[in-house]
Amino acid sequence: MFKRLLGFALAFGMAATAPPAFAASCGMRDALVEQLTKKYSETLTVGGLQKVNGAQSVMEIWSSSETGTYTVLLTHANGTSCIIAAGTDFFQAVPKVTVEGTSS
Repeated sequence: MFKRLLGFALAFGMAATAPPAFAASCGMRDALVEQLTKKYSETLTVGGLQKVNGAQSVMEIWSSSETGTYTVLLTHANGTSCIIAAGTDFFQAVPKVTVEGTSS
């Protein structure tokens, strides 16, 4: 009986702690952008509209050629932004150019 009770307590306790950890990566867009520019030297690289659960959001990728870091930011209509992904070794893909009259 005690083992089951302990198991349930651990499972529900872990589930209850997950949302605050995720919420730590969210905040007002202006504050997050300030951190990205000052701390990581990142600038807006690309972005677009995304439909999430019937609502429009703005998805942006911020990156830095200096530091090689990148951050994927999702901003909701209320001005709250969440960091969806972040990493290092950012690169931009270069489209392959074919010269007319040659085969690839």
